[in-house]
Amino acid sequence: MEKIHYLGVDIGGTKVAFRVEADAECVDETAFPWGPRHSAVRDLAQLGSFVGELRTRLGVSFRAVGAAVPATVGPSGRVTAWPSRPEWAGTDLAVALPALFPGAAVAWADDGDLGALAEARRSGCDDLLYLGVGTGVGGGLVLNGELCPGLGRGSFEIGHLVVEMGGPRCLCGRRGCLQAIASGPATLRRATRLRGRTVPFDDLRQAWCDGRPWAVSVIRPACRALAVAAIGVQELVHPRLVLLGGGFASGIPGFVEAVSAHLAELARPGLLPLPVRPAASGGLSSLHGAVLLARLAAP
Repeated sequence: MEKIHYLGVDIGGTKVAFRVEADAECVDETAFPWGPRHSAVRDLAQLGSFVGELRTRLGVSFRAVGAAVPATVGPSGRVTAWPSRPEWAGTDLAVALPALFPGAAVAWADDGDLGALAEARRSGCDDLLYLGVGTGVGGGLVLNGELCPGLGRGSFEIGHLVVEMGGPRCLCGRRGCLQAIASGPATLRRATRLRGRTVPFDDLRQAWCDGRPWAVSVIRPACRALAVAAIGVQELVHPRLVLLGGGFASGIPGFVEAVSAHLAELARPGLLPLPVRPAASGGLSSLHGAVLLARLAAP
């Protein structure tokens, strides 16, 4: 009997990742970096070319495709904002994405929401907050086993929760957003300002592991900002667990423990500190969620 193949696509600000599953097994996992910023048309052409190569290389067709998208998408399916790739504003995903995958059912959702959904399934926890720290800060909330606010009702934009009045300016134009303080690029910018030269991620990671004071002073604000955001969510809806993932956070040893320590400092009397654990999928939570969405979208 011919296997049914499902494709998950995680469309990020700097790269696009793919995961193909058949039955309960991973058949292929790969990624490509975006070319220089130009236009949504060129990006989509690059995406379409890679998908064609993937289909040819594997020699399979896809029953359904799920796409994790970091952009803000309106009810009509049009991108209303994507600060990392503003050229996509106005792109109609309801037209553009199905055109790349003829013959397949196609669905898309916020990358943070899908990351949360995937992590909830893997952890067995029906009430959790997921935070993904990478090029931006995404996240999702699962309550009673369901996404909040829910597919089709808007995404859980914790990256644009204001955690520091008058803080650094976010790409969205506002000041003090969690993303403007805790994302990988924001943290590296602090390191560059402090050191007076560009600080690559590997250098920051090594300095942090060595306990260098400058690295601690650069990473600590990110950890505290994430704890402040998580505390706000706890006060409102009381998740039982925080899972921390994303490429940047997963690449810094002890990052989860640092966030947990700040959560303990901020705990209000009468409320237990929220437990924090690494996301089971590390920096691939949204990609796993995209495959899960494909399975849900399959006819």
